[in-house]
Amino acid sequence: MGLELTDTHCHLYFDAFDGDREQVVERARSAGLVRILSPGIDLETSRAAIRLAEKYSEVYTAVGIHPNSATEWNRDTLAELRSLASHSKVVAIGEIGLDYYRDRAPKDVQKQVFREQLALAAEIGLPVVLHNRQASDDILDILSGWQVQLLKAGSQLVDRLGVMHSFTADMETAKKALALGFRIGITGPVTFRNAGELQAVVKSLPIEHVLIETDAPFLAPHPLRGKRNEPAYVVKVAEKIAEFHELPLPTVANITTGNADRLFQWREIF
Repeated sequence: MGLELTDTHCHLYFDAFDGDREQVVERARSAGLVRILSPGIDLETSRAAIRLAEKYSEVYTAVGIHPNSATEWNRDTLAELRSLASHSKVVAIGEIGLDYYRDRAPKDVQKQVFREQLALAAEIGLPVVLHNRQASDDILDILSGWQVQLLKAGSQLVDRLGVMHSFTADMETAKKALALGFRIGITGPVTFRNAGELQAVVKSLPIEHVLIETDAPFLAPHPLRGKRNEPAYVVKVAEKIAEFHELPLPTVANITTGNADRLFQWREIF
């Protein structure tokens, strides 16, 4: 098809891919994917993601502690993340943020771990991959303070703060995130027939601030809903965005891939 697609969020290290990971990557290549970002959710998976990035040229990674893993944080965690982030194929800190739906860690613990990882991102100059579930007010408040600190410090990171991964919040949250300078990551649910509210948000988003993702192995798009997701299916997300914006699919693929290139700057690694 001549497409250049990027899946900016895929947990390629999960055991759901253990039986056919090589084939999954090959199908992604055949579908036109030129980059896959695989973010960690704890130290173990961050290390696993780096190993896959070393094996597959198109795979890059982010390292971080997911809010559902926040209780695992200890005094050594920050130093370990800093060390992992020095790898040439680590292009972001993530997946980090707040999750008030699962409630697997106290909110105050989540906030503290989130703030410490934002500070690390500022220190080493990497954008962040953000998880937000039913925590929009708190996450925007913390991010607003972080942005102010970066502006005061004259950090170049203010031009590429990060992405609100797998966005499912409301229009107001989207506008606030955009105003702060964040990109919006769109996943398979935008293709669901009952996703009217999310689709309305996506239709209103400037495509220059949109990234496309799978969140594989989760959130497979229609008509594959309920099956294992994989990077090749990100084209279904691109197709829906192309439909909403009345643009050719190759144009949407090129724009969203360019958006990802500017945010993660992975082309500069070679």
